[in-house]
Amino acid sequence: MTKMITTYLGDGKTEILHTPTGAVINTDLPPDNGGKGRAFSATDLFAASLSACILTIMSQMAEKRGDKLDGIKLEIEKIMAQNPRRVGKLVLKITFPPNVEKAKRDLYLTAVKACPVHNSISKEIEVDVSVAN
Repeated sequence: MTKMITTYLGDGKTEILHTPTGAVINTDLPPDNGGKGRAFSATDLFAASLSACILTIMSQMAEKRGDKLDGIKLEIEKIMAQNPRRVGKLVLKITFPPNVEKAKRDLYLTAVKACPVHNSISKEIEVDVSVAN
């Protein structure tokens, strides 16, 4: 169990404290919801947590196989939906390092569905995954 403490700082901003480590993340309301967009929004963190989870699992898989995935990138686009306002779609584009052949890419893509964040996302949210060449 991990405990985090979020404090509202005013003017649409929050500070999230990760109590085990002391790490801090700041958030702000996004401009499309009346904010100033000075930091990640809460829904940005939602999307970012998916990308971090996927790459972490891929890196664990690679380490066990003696592979290197240093430099792998996951670009994620968050698309909002309305009524109710929520994340409606996440578009992921994964760029593997050039040394990773297609068969291994397919293996590492299984990490998407093994990710606990992905498995926690509502089925109403569309998740599109592609691989850049």
